[in-house]
Amino acid sequence: MAVRCCTSATRDINTVVSRSEHEGLSFLAITLADFGKAIQKWLDQGHVVPSDCPAFKRGTRTGLPSFLKGFLERVFDLHSGVLLSEPDIEAIFALRQLTLMFSKIALPSDPREGTTSRVVSPARERRAMSEYIQCEREVKESDSLLDTQYLTDFKRISDLLFSELFSKVDRDVYWGRLKGKHGPGAVADKLTSNGKWRLRSWPTRLERVFPAQEFLIPNCHFRDDLGKELVFTEPGAETPVRVITVPKTLKTPRIIAIEPTAMQFAQQSLLAAIRSAIDEDGFLRHAIGLDDQVPNQDMARAGSLSGDLATLDLSEASDRVSNQHVRAMLEDYPHLLEAVQSSRSRKADVPGHGVIRLAKFASMGSALCFPFEDMVFLTLCLLGIERELSTTLNRRDLQGLRGKVRVFGDDIIVPRDDVLSVVNELSTFGYKVNVSKSFWTGRFRESCGKEYFNGHDVSIVKVRSVLPTRRQDADGVIKAVAFRNHAYWHGLWPTARWMDDYLRRILGFFPNVAPTSPLLGRESVLGYQFQRLHPNFHSPLTKGYFVEAKPPRDSLDGVGALLKCLNMVTPALENKHLEHTSAVNSMVIAESSDNEHLERTGRPKRVDIKLGWRSPF
Repeated sequence: MAVRCCTSATRDINTVVSRSEHEGLSFLAITLADFGKAIQKWLDQGHVVPSDCPAFKRGTRTGLPSFLKGFLERVFDLHSGVLLSEPDIEAIFALRQLTLMFSKIALPSDPREGTTSRVVSPARERRAMSEYIQCEREVKESDSLLDTQYLTDFKRISDLLFSELFSKVDRDVYWGRLKGKHGPGAVADKLTSNGKWRLRSWPTRLERVFPAQEFLIPNCHFRDDLGKELVFTEPGAETPVRVITVPKTLKTPRIIAIEPTAMQFAQQSLLAAIRSAIDEDGFLRHAIGLDDQVPNQDMARAGSLSGDLATLDLSEASDRVSNQHVRAMLEDYPHLLEAVQSSRSRKADVPGHGVIRLAKFASMGSALCFPFEDMVFLTLCLLGIERELSTTLNRRDLQGLRGKVRVFGDDIIVPRDDVLSVVNELSTFGYKVNVSKSFWTGRFRESCGKEYFNGHDVSIVKVRSVLPTRRQDADGVIKAVAFRNHAYWHGLWPTARWMDDYLRRILGFFPNVAPTSPLLGRESVLGYQFQRLHPNFHSPLTKGYFVEAKPPRDSLDGVGALLKCLNMVTPALENKHLEHTSAVNSMVIAESSDNEHLERTGRPKRVDIKLGWRSPF
């Protein structure tokens, strides 16, 4: 990076080596990462604040920290610390790459094995659970302190935005058009992927809107068999969501909640109806993101270039969405309200704190968490814009905001002129804006994993795990190859060359391949290489390692198998209005017979890499 920026990094390298030896991985993953976050803040506010990085000394005659000064002085004035009128984009990228590249690294579980850990340390888990409980208390307190007029305004804006959407889904619920679906993740009652289709425990709360005889069997011919096996659970006996932690950063784990199977099944059916209604709405499909992050990233780039758009990031966003806010939105749609509330888990089993009753709508893990999180935040953004404009918004005003407001989870984009009012509205309703990751003052913007400065992409390559020390560490090898290729495409060619030598020593075979190849290899603008042709198809073949990850054995037959196959029918197929049952059955069989989903399914328990001949492209 010093070569690219025409500066010297000799003293910086010595500092990193020395402090890494004394402070360990925490220097790279925490201390450097905090420095990188401070630099992002300086880019946004336009000047250096040395007190933001107490871990590094300030130069005696300059306004910049001594560490990485050669890069910093190409971005900020050496003496005043003010952002230069034309800062060096390469230096901005270098500063971010050198400070933030280890911010998401996973720790090794065993130095002798070289594998990365997916287990959070007990101390960090206890702290995370305590913060989860504290967040729950704050949600309850926020509900009690919120003025009723604010909630009335919130409901009015929600009706402006979502009346058509809620009406459509409300009709789907009323006419019984919902179709159950199981998600790919774990469930609180610990059923396997195919075992979920044999579900015979059903909460009584679900029965009015999601009757078991409609959701758990293919048709009425199996009703008698269902009646013999079905067990209804009363609210007091329901399985609570299971709260767990998963790695996020070295400093802080992420909290998610594992839902019971029956609740997840009902939630997925509502999610499909909501997703379809959003896609049909001309404004909402541009203002709410459920899958595609690219529009947020494009808007962040445009905002960094023009300065007209602000990017906001919220802390603990999912866990702060109050159920009272969701109830207010759905108040005029009784069937949808009942469906959402009956499929919402009311209690959570929190390690170290027991089973608690939830004031939040849902934690990450619920199929409805993300869409309602988006809808609540979009409502508050529009409410903040309305207060800033001192007018009452209407449908025509919404069209004027198209391309200026978008929500993707906790990543929010709003007009810069309205950002302070939006932040104030979010705070009033109990949400916390992460100031260190929210930008609207300068020309730096970040959204959905992409960062831009003045229209230039300054996104970096991150090291996700320690480097593997042996070929048997398949997960480590896969991540190391991905890091090598990301480094190459970001122009970090010396790093890529170093990784080439390292991976060749471990793998032996590390050929040039195309990005679409199944082989683990070197991506390059020079293309792929091959050693021979396929004897039958005469297509190129290259020797290298490929990933093998088989789903675990999980047999399903009988009623559960039939129900799963029927639920795999796509909406497009349903809309064909086929006249004969035999035609429907044949298309279902054609769709579901291309894999062994009735014999093997679920997430692989282990990942292996094997040596063989495969296509290099």
